[in-house]
Amino acid sequence: MVTGRHATARLADDDDAMLDDLQRKAFRYFERHTDPKTGLVLDSTQPGQPASIAAVGFALSCYPVAVERGWLLYHDALALTLAALRFFDNADQSGAKDGVGYKGFFYHFLKADSGTRAWNCEISTIDTALLVAGALHAAQHFSGAGAGEREVRERAQSIYARIDWRWAQNGAAALTMGWRPESGFLANRWLGYNEAMLLYVLALAAPEFAVAPDAYAAWTSTFDWRRIYGRDVLYAGPLFTHQFSHIWLDLAGLQDPFMAAKKTDYFANSREATHIHRQYAIRNPHKFTGYEKNCWGFTASDGPADGTAKFRDRDQTFYDYIARGAPFGPDDGTISPWAAIASLPFAPEIVLDEIRHLETLIGHSPAGYGFHASFNLSWPEESAAGVMCTTVDGKKLCAWVSPWHFALNQGPIVLMIENYRSRMVWNQMRGCAPIRLGLQRAGFHGEWLGPTQ
Repeated sequence: MVTGRHATARLADDDDAMLDDLQRKAFRYFERHTDPKTGLVLDSTQPGQPASIAAVGFALSCYPVAVERGWLLYHDALALTLAALRFFDNADQSGAKDGVGYKGFFYHFLKADSGTRAWNCEISTIDTALLVAGALHAAQHFSGAGAGEREVRERAQSIYARIDWRWAQNGAAALTMGWRPESGFLANRWLGYNEAMLLYVLALAAPEFAVAPDAYAAWTSTFDWRRIYGRDVLYAGPLFTHQFSHIWLDLAGLQDPFMAAKKTDYFANSREATHIHRQYAIRNPHKFTGYEKNCWGFTASDGPADGTAKFRDRDQTFYDYIARGAPFGPDDGTISPWAAIASLPFAPEIVLDEIRHLETLIGHSPAGYGFHASFNLSWPEESAAGVMCTTVDGKKLCAWVSPWHFALNQGPIVLMIENYRSRMVWNQMRGCAPIRLGLQRAGFHGEWLGPTQ
């Protein structure tokens, strides 16, 4: 149920046990796929995958949760945190093609063995922001006077202070998405409502190279406000765009000028988006199998194929990894359980029902990390790789299921369940000076934050 602007954690014993099980299994990913020497975390379980800097950011925030829940000893969490912060604080920043970073930012993917650039990927502004958010959270959590705890705070600040956000503007207000040594800045900027709230908040509060408030204004000036299924919403199709920044930013009851004009806030907006996803599944305009009030969740996720196959006597386009969205697509029948779970703080009354339904419908992956990353009951090739068949209520049920698990799915499960159950990440990040300052410089005010600066 919902009280005021935040969902309460009034759970039946079986629901509490269910969420504890999901959190614990999701955290196993970081236990099994983190290098204890460097703190680097593999992007996914697919063989040969590199590490992801965003995955490290999620891990850094998951360690405090694991300590509080009794899954990880404090000194082990501190050691893993220091390993990651030392690696990034000492990392090459020359911008070399085989380096680690440039201008304080880091390459999106790093080779798991050497820690250097993988796949000729870009220097990523958003993934660097996710890494920094985890580092700043670690600095809040490890607040003691010990040498290791002091080092966490010092290195987190050093990593953050080095980032040249003004360089990433490349002569305009809005931040660019990234840069490659071979070709320079990427053409696209962070415009339109998306996961970039956190990026702009950190850039506004930076101790050395802060951007001006016009950067944030440039972002919000491109927002797309719509009325969908009788609900007013700031639109972004995939659910992760309504979730990632909220992992660290407690935005309920806070308003910037855009949301003040709409008489709502970003937390309420994410709730509306969550309900829109559910309503889309209920309406099921493409008649995909399995869609209903307790089976929804469209986001960036793995999928069954990249091509066309017959479904209900029509040629249906299917995708592999793509950012699926609702209600305007793309959509190919693929559901991502983690996307629904990460909306738990926004709409618990529908998310809990979905989790219970999925426990029966699809169950957990045998890998031990909780639900499959995604599944598709409409994939027509029962004999294809990745298809799992079972019996539900006496009927044969076949679904394509993702064979892999992804750090960017597992982290939000741990952290958003925790925000729902205890508000731990939100409460700790309220005390983070850059978060407060960045929100204020963006024009936010209200409730816990106080007036703008």
